[in-house]
Amino acid sequence: MNQQHRGDGGSASGRHAARLSNTGLEMAAPPAWMRWLPTAYVAGVLLLEPVTPVQWPVSFLLIALPVVAAYSLGPFGVAAVTVFAIAFEGVLAGTPCCAGRATNNLWERHHVAAYISTAMVGVLGTALAAHRKRQEAQLVRANSVAEALMHTLLPPVPHKVGNVLAASLYRPAEARTMVGGDLFDIRATQAGTRAIIGDVRGKGLQAVRTVVDVLGSFRQAVYDPGGLRQVAASMERRMAHEAESIRDDELFVTAALIEYDPSAQQVTIINHGHIEPVVISRGEVQAVTGPPALPLGLGALDAERPVAYTHRFGDGDVLLLCTDGLIEARDPSGAFYPLLDRLRQRFAGRPAPDPAEVVDFLDTDLPRHASSLHDDVAILVFAPYGTPSR
Repeated sequence: MNQQHRGDGGSASGRHAARLSNTGLEMAAPPAWMRWLPTAYVAGVLLLEPVTPVQWPVSFLLIALPVVAAYSLGPFGVAAVTVFAIAFEGVLAGTPCCAGRATNNLWERHHVAAYISTAMVGVLGTALAAHRKRQEAQLVRANSVAEALMHTLLPPVPHKVGNVLAASLYRPAEARTMVGGDLFDIRATQAGTRAIIGDVRGKGLQAVRTVVDVLGSFRQAVYDPGGLRQVAASMERRMAHEAESIRDDELFVTAALIEYDPSAQQVTIINHGHIEPVVISRGEVQAVTGPPALPLGLGALDAERPVAYTHRFGDGDVLLLCTDGLIEARDPSGAFYPLLDRLRQRFAGRPAPDPAEVVDFLDTDLPRHASSLHDDVAILVFAPYGTPSR
């Protein structure tokens, strides 16, 4: 599943729902070869008898047919296949040339035993198919819950947030996996538009719990009085409490905190061990570097407070934030995804792109580079809206 957020008003939910319609929350149909396997098995049984050096009752091989069918059919389908197998065994046993003898052996004791065995295997196959269907239904429900959880944590990013236009992308490493350890958010506040992108250490449910804590603390702190350093300090305290409650001294989150001030036409950045933001400005692409800080949760190891740095950001500029799943995606030769080079090839020397254009480009270009991902990918892109030109 990959989930792309962009849009405005009602159209946003429509486009978002359209993208989610292909997330795989309905169980995928079995592959074609598996659906045709019972038919191929019967054909193989019929073709086997003429090529064997001795005559033997090939109908005995039909005993396994219900189990073969249970891989792809439902319980009613397996029951129907069982009835067919028993009837076909009787046809083969009643045909002298097929029974391997010169006489009719329809009710010969070995064939009767085969009918009974097929019926018993059919019962087991039907039970197996019913159990498989129940497990598939439980998996669909679990994925639905995971989808609802992920949409609560990472709701669709509006097309316009405060003084910026925004777009985002979330692509999990494993297909049909909705929950991950990457996070992003963007909020309009009195101090300006504030955003975060982060990557939680670890995987699974514990990572999801940390994502909840990080996003919760960010969404509360961004509206409190004070600058971006106060937001970072509040989140650091929250991470310390979380690490203490779960008794994990190595709990941390790499994160980049951004504040856009439209009046000053600049962004303020505090980078807690995360990938540097990238700015597309007037056809040029560059990483915005500055003083690094320890990841959130490890602030106690450094007595100095994180340093905030600024960068000019006005009309015609686009800021891209991402997690390491993007730049660490490998092609078949093992080469990492060259983010800056790809962005330069696509946007260098051209008018400023819309954030959605950048997201669309990465959404299509990344699969060309890496057929599979080994880490989740989260991307947040925004650009000034309605600010005067420099």
